[in-house]
Amino acid sequence: MARPVDVRPGEGAAAAWAFTSFFLLLAGYYVLRSLREEMGIRGGVDNLPWNFTATFGLMLVAVPIYSRLVARVPRARAVPIVYRFFLATLLGFWVLLRAGVSPAPLARAFFVWVSVYGLFVVSVFWSLLVDLFTSGQGKRLFGFVAAGGSAGAIAGPLCVELLVGRIGVANLVLVSAVLLELSTRSMLRIIGWSHRTGAAEARGAEGRSPEEAGAALGGGAWSGVALVFRDRYLLAIAAQTLLFTLGSTLLYFQVAHLVAGSGLDSVSRTRLFARVDLAVNVAALLTGSLATGRIVTSLGLGAALALVPALTAAGFALAAGWPTFWVLASFQALRRAASYAVERPAREVLYTVVTREERYKSKAFVDTVVYRAGDAGSAWLARGLAAMGAGVAGSLIAAVPVGILGVGLALWLAREERSRERRAAPEGVP
Repeated sequence: MARPVDVRPGEGAAAAWAFTSFFLLLAGYYVLRSLREEMGIRGGVDNLPWNFTATFGLMLVAVPIYSRLVARVPRARAVPIVYRFFLATLLGFWVLLRAGVSPAPLARAFFVWVSVYGLFVVSVFWSLLVDLFTSGQGKRLFGFVAAGGSAGAIAGPLCVELLVGRIGVANLVLVSAVLLELSTRSMLRIIGWSHRTGAAEARGAEGRSPEEAGAALGGGAWSGVALVFRDRYLLAIAAQTLLFTLGSTLLYFQVAHLVAGSGLDSVSRTRLFARVDLAVNVAALLTGSLATGRIVTSLGLGAALALVPALTAAGFALAAGWPTFWVLASFQALRRAASYAVERPAREVLYTVVTREERYKSKAFVDTVVYRAGDAGSAWLARGLAAMGAGVAGSLIAAVPVGILGVGLALWLAREERSRERRAAPEGVP
């Protein structure tokens, strides 16, 4: 009987710590996520484009700072620095929420900050993994790691459901901070495994020396941005991310409008968002995370990358005929589950065939600035479609071409990844 995860000798400890770290990371994030969604509704759905625009602006400030950090500080120090910075900000929000300081401005600030936090910490996590694991290891193990994230994303909403009535909103933020610190400690174990087992030598076979594994990256604050625009492969990954975000945000806005008009109170809305997140992540865990490595190996990277764009095109077309809350929420849950379980870990494989600087700097730019640029742009597009009287159905139909373009781009990226992997392989290695 085939094992669900193809773990080979010497990989077990690293896979287990990566699973644990991602579990804790996403558990902490999903404790915050439903609070963020409620604060977005409380601040007015019509103001959401401004929230996303502010998030994009903050990303433009944060990414150069991050790039400068990894240019000068070795990875073993840079990763904990980033995570402990976010830990400090979490503790700051906990103090302000407990004190009841400026509730409305604080709610808007919290929405923006959680939007930045969620993308940044996940991007840093995957940057570390694609730096430590080879392309072949990524195809076999990243699905298992994604399963840890899916399990954590189940635990987070459950914490909200079970604890919010007992300890209050402010103390949920403290729970998230504890989970982030535990995730950081697990990350350090992965780095230690790399040093002890000589994993750096394995990555050296793909084009870098063992000494480079722990070194600072060099370069300037904006070098990651320049790298994206100089390489059509990285530019295509950025375009794929933009298309995914466009579909996600257009769908998010339609669901948010329906929730805002539902007449539910604040507590009920918070629990509703937590329950939607719970359903999404249970589906992600049950429908594919543990099998992702097998899917990529059996069907090919292209099929895994094209799954969500194909679902986007078909789902938006079908949902336009029945634009009710439960239809849209179910489609949103299915799309997000497929992304977490299959498309996201498959997309991370694309970065295993690029340089270290591209892994850390360009990937951070794509995962944060490009992602939030897509959020901001599609938020204003949604508002424009509503102003033109497109309605929910018209807005959904407008997203169908996004999925079709995404399928073509996914297939091209898979072919290019295969080509680069072959070129990087030592002579005589298939």
